[in-house]
Amino acid sequence: MTSVLQALNRGLHAAFQDPRVHLLGEDVLDPYGGAFKVSQGLSTAYPERVWTSPVSEAGLAGVAAGMALRGLRPVVEIMFGDFSTLIADQIINSISKFGSMYGGAVHVPLVVRTPMGGRRGYGPTHSQTLEKLFLGVPGLRVLAANSLSDPGELLRRAIFEDDGPVFFIENKLLYLQPLLTTEDLQDFEIELHTPPAAYAATHTLRLRGASAPALTLTAYGYMAELARQAQLRLAFEHEIFCELVVPAQLAPLAAGGELDAALAASLSKSGRLLAIEEGSYTLGWGAEVLARAAQAFPGGLKTAARLAAPDAPIPASRPLEEAALPDVEDILATAQRMV
Repeated sequence: MTSVLQALNRGLHAAFQDPRVHLLGEDVLDPYGGAFKVSQGLSTAYPERVWTSPVSEAGLAGVAAGMALRGLRPVVEIMFGDFSTLIADQIINSISKFGSMYGGAVHVPLVVRTPMGGRRGYGPTHSQTLEKLFLGVPGLRVLAANSLSDPGELLRRAIFEDDGPVFFIENKLLYLQPLLTTEDLQDFEIELHTPPAAYAATHTLRLRGASAPALTLTAYGYMAELARQAQLRLAFEHEIFCELVVPAQLAPLAAGGELDAALAASLSKSGRLLAIEEGSYTLGWGAEVLARAAQAFPGGLKTAARLAAPDAPIPASRPLEEAALPDVEDILATAQRMV
């Protein structure tokens, strides 16, 4: 059994076979190997290309940008996604714009990877889901790992196949989740769709032999796993059949304000959409997905809804944190109301 954490670590070790790849981060040297151990073993195997730094996320991003401009393929580890706000200026005002500002004469092939999310009792400044702050930045690709395919391979491809910057999200609860095998997914039919000019696949899951879907669920990261559990329970306990659409690429979305093709195909059958995310409710990923769905199906959606965390800090108390973040029971209740 391979966990998501092990797969990411394996992907980094595979990428380091190329001497252009460097890792920059705080506390990434062995034996610690990073706060969540994704970088473990790299500094031992490649001591000249793993750079531990002072506590300066902006400095990390700035140095990595310079390395990328000089032809290297740097990977920046931000210890907690909450601290990605400290690199916002570098990402938004520099790294994502250099290619356009210089007429395509330069490239910034840089990957920023960071853990996001709660459910571990780390409190309001170490448990947030903040990728929505970066979703509308032109020139920046945002990817979210999941357990349906190898996240280490997705990370490796982001390092080498993207000549622009990538913001790579790893939900903390995913780290110890096993990669789902064919046996794990034997109850499902799965379709893969890769957007044009991209390499991150969208998975559509439906139960084998199920009736036409009454509802389309869409979620990413760890929330996709909770949605998959809810999809099974909705079918077997409530006879509500759903399709689940799981994107690995959160941004850019389809060009010209269009809807993701896999999501559009599912909605053409169900007419109902529930977007699920762990981040706070207002102005989130789900809001954009629903807006595009409404444009794609003018007057054609029976109903649509979003499920997300409340617009409030994540509590430090574990029971309060569990109550604040959407879970399987919330998905079940919302889906039943919609259908």
